[in-house]
Amino acid sequence: MSLTEASTATTTATTTTISSTPPAEQRWTPRLWGVLAVLCTVLFLDGLDVSMVGVALPSIGADLSMSTTSLQWIINGYVLGYGGLLLLGGRTADLLGRRRIFLVALAVFAVASLIGGLVDNGTLLIVTRFVKGLAAAFTAPTAMSILTTTFHQGPARNRALSIFTVFGASGYSSGLILGGLLTSLGWRWTFLIPVPLALAALVAGAALIPRDRRASEGGHDVLGAITLTGGMLLAVYTVVSAPDRGWLHPVTVGSVAAAAALLIAFVIIENRIAHPLIRLGILRVGSIVRANLSVIALFGSYLSFQFMMTLYLQESQGWPPLRVALGLLPAGLLVAFSSPVVGRLINRYGTQRLINTAMASLALGYVWFLLTAGTAPHYVVTVLPTMLLLGGGFAFGFSSIMAQATEGVDDSEQGLAAGLVQTSGQVGAALVLAVVTALITVSGPAAHTDFSRYHPGINLVTGVAVAGLLLNLIPLLTRKRTRQLTQPG
Repeated sequence: MSLTEASTATTTATTTTISSTPPAEQRWTPRLWGVLAVLCTVLFLDGLDVSMVGVALPSIGADLSMSTTSLQWIINGYVLGYGGLLLLGGRTADLLGRRRIFLVALAVFAVASLIGGLVDNGTLLIVTRFVKGLAAAFTAPTAMSILTTTFHQGPARNRALSIFTVFGASGYSSGLILGGLLTSLGWRWTFLIPVPLALAALVAGAALIPRDRRASEGGHDVLGAITLTGGMLLAVYTVVSAPDRGWLHPVTVGSVAAAAALLIAFVIIENRIAHPLIRLGILRVGSIVRANLSVIALFGSYLSFQFMMTLYLQESQGWPPLRVALGLLPAGLLVAFSSPVVGRLINRYGTQRLINTAMASLALGYVWFLLTAGTAPHYVVTVLPTMLLLGGGFAFGFSSIMAQATEGVDDSEQGLAAGLVQTSGQVGAALVLAVVTALITVSGPAAHTDFSRYHPGINLVTGVAVAGLLLNLIPLLTRKRTRQLTQPG
């Protein structure tokens, strides 16, 4: 799932009608609720799509005669389009108009979903997944920036973000269950079910989302767009393909070098051009940088842990997909039921305290797993408490991190801030998952029934979570120490 130029020039009178009252007086009208419902539906679809398709992979492989290597690109193709273009997607919405970009991308998502459910060729299916990822790279940050520009910073935005989070968690949790049920009817249903929901959101969005104008400046940085897009696509491609090809393979090394060269060229261009695509000064704001690093720790550790547990329970323990989904469900349910109150907690305690709590819950969850798992983790003793602690970490962390990543950011750069934090989460998660995959691959075959081959991966995600906790605690301890030294006597 972005700082100063022409905010008043980029909003219309309609937008002003919805959000120009003082923050404390902003009234949630039926139309405002409708806008939030549309944005929540799109986030719900993103979560639903990812989890449903993951459960359906074995059936897809059997039906289309796809090898394991090809099958993984059904997931990686989506990650490539999504992670590679998120940053560009968020900034494009700022420059060309959020409503326009949101609706066009949502239409592309619906069409790609329909085609994906009808094709009989594995390569075409992977192409549709890449297109869906590309579309989501524009809908996700645009939805976030529409939310943060429609709802004022403070109580209204925090409340909206907490509701937004509920739908993301509900989509992912529902997808785990629906994926197991729909796959028994036929894997194509996992692609077709999102189509009517996307079309309904498209119609409602066209009617409810306020019109906005494209920015008068900053849209002519063609070289910046080319180098950013090429660099990010190559970087994500390298991360998702390296575990199979090898980190020292000539193609991997070449991809890393090319991605680095393009991204360095992008930084040089942005520092020299009069109206850059992305104002790099946003990275000088400490709270925004911490939010982006925190989301890497959150997504990277959580998704990698879930990946390992899915492999262990399904391949080593022989659990069917639906049982695995139900076993991992408590974390998603905790996020869904806890998130509505997180907005009020942010209002009372601020984003940083909530992020500290979230990082502590994550770290404690992985440490508990390490201490109790042994070679055969018991579900009630080890897995369930861990999933509850991780769910608590996600519930407190996601909304708080998103709020901190967009706090103080001008409306003209909300898409940039949203795209930046979502890119950090997706690319960071892909990188951690790639390293975890490499660690467990060299530890032994999946057929082993004990958990020992997964211990190196668990050690890594624990380290990532602890690093996220320290990242947020060190500034707090430093400020406390500074105050003590400056107090008289």
